[in-house]
Amino acid sequence: MKRFIGILVALLLVTGFVIAERVEAQKTKGKTRAASTKHLMVGLVASNCGHLRKDLEAADINWDHITLHASLLNEAGHLLMDDGRCPDSEWAKAAKALQAQSAAVVAASTKDDVAGAKAAFTELTAQSCAICHTAHKPKS
Repeated sequence: MKRFIGILVALLLVTGFVIAERVEAQKTKGKTRAASTKHLMVGLVASNCGHLRKDLEAADINWDHITLHASLLNEAGHLLMDDGRCPDSEWAKAAKALQAQSAAVVAASTKDDVAGAKAAFTELTAQSCAICHTAHKPKS
C-alpha cells in the first residue's frame, strides 16, 4: 500500500510539472501559429495602444486612425485567446476586457465622441493591460 501511494504521489508530481510547463509554453507561444505572445504584445497590442493614446490626445482628432487602432486591439483580444495561448482566468478576463473596451472605443469613434472614446480607453488599460500584466508580465 505504501509503495502504491508513493508511486501515485510521484505520478501526480510529474503530471503537475508537465501541466505547469505546458501552461508556461502557452503563455509564450500558441500551439500551431508562428507568432509568440511576446511578439503579439509588442507588435500588435503595445504599438496600437500607444498610437491610440497619442491619437486620443491630439488636438486634431483623426477618427479613422482611432478606429483602426481600436479595431486592431479588438482583434488582439481574440488572438490572445486563440491557439492555446490562454493559461488561466485572469488572462481570459483581461482578453475579454480588451475586446469589450476596444469595441467601445470603436463605437465612440463612429459618433465622434472624444469623451466616450477616452473613457473606454482608460477602462481598457485598467481592466485589460493592468490586470494581465500584474498576473503574467515577468518582473524585470
